[in-house]
Amino acid sequence: MIEMLVTTEAQELLDQLNALLEQELRYQPKASGLRLIETAHDNGLRMTARLRDFEVKDLLSLTQFFGFSTETFSLAVNFLDRFLSKMKAQPKHLGCVGLSCFYLAVKATEEERNIPLATDLIRISQYRFTVSDMMRMEKIVLEKLYWRVKATTAFQFLQLYHLLIHENLPCERRKHLNFERLEAQLKACHCRIMFSKVKPSVLALSILALEIEEKKLLELKEAIECLQIHSKTNSRDLTFWKELVLKCLAEYSSNKCSKPNVQKLKWIVSGRTARQLKHSYYRISHLPTIPETGS
Repeated sequence: MIEMLVTTEAQELLDQLNALLEQELRYQPKASGLRLIETAHDNGLRMTARLRDFEVKDLLSLTQFFGFSTETFSLAVNFLDRFLSKMKAQPKHLGCVGLSCFYLAVKATEEERNIPLATDLIRISQYRFTVSDMMRMEKIVLEKLYWRVKATTAFQFLQLYHLLIHENLPCERRKHLNFERLEAQLKACHCRIMFSKVKPSVLALSILALEIEEKKLLELKEAIECLQIHSKTNSRDLTFWKELVLKCLAEYSSNKCSKPNVQKLKWIVSGRTARQLKHSYYRISHLPTIPETGS
């Protein structure tokens, strides 16, 4: 059935997909560690889901501030969740852990000329720890991640699935499956710890399948089924996670969720960074704006 997706151009993408599917379980956070975080009481002494989610929103704000890619953000979240699911980090150390994971992801994915100085990164984030503190934390994070900084992420799957799906869409219909919109949906899901418990391939497929259903792209239904079979995702799991993604995005669009125009972070930027970015300060949103279809 997967043969319908295979063209000369698609074969290389399928080879990449197979490699990611083979590797993804190696880079999953520990399920037992994530459950401990989810069930922890918010007493200021233990890591909780609320604290983790708030930290991820701050990392998203930094990603937007510097104009870094969704790949960088997705990788930073992977590092953070893998670390937190292994270590009993205290809330007071979360900022240092999160920023260290973010900086490792930036250095792993972004062009060298775009990587900020650690001093600027700390200052912009308004933390009080030092560069030495962050460098020590980076080493601890790397040791706990077994120095695996090229992790398999949901973003990589989403990108590959999207490219493969485009092979089955006429040119005039491709604008209806906007990748920027899919990226924004993935970012919103990353801000909920529950989505760190699912395999990246399943999360990416859930987001894509839900979008295709919403946009009534009926000609892609069989292509989604092919990807589902190829990725060995059973229908029950896909339905379960699609429902959770739908609920997450619905809450994001409702008054239950703080909107970017309600809660904004004000970053105090050093003179050097301000000159580089051509602004004296920025106001940026916690959560991404999900663009309208066809934008």
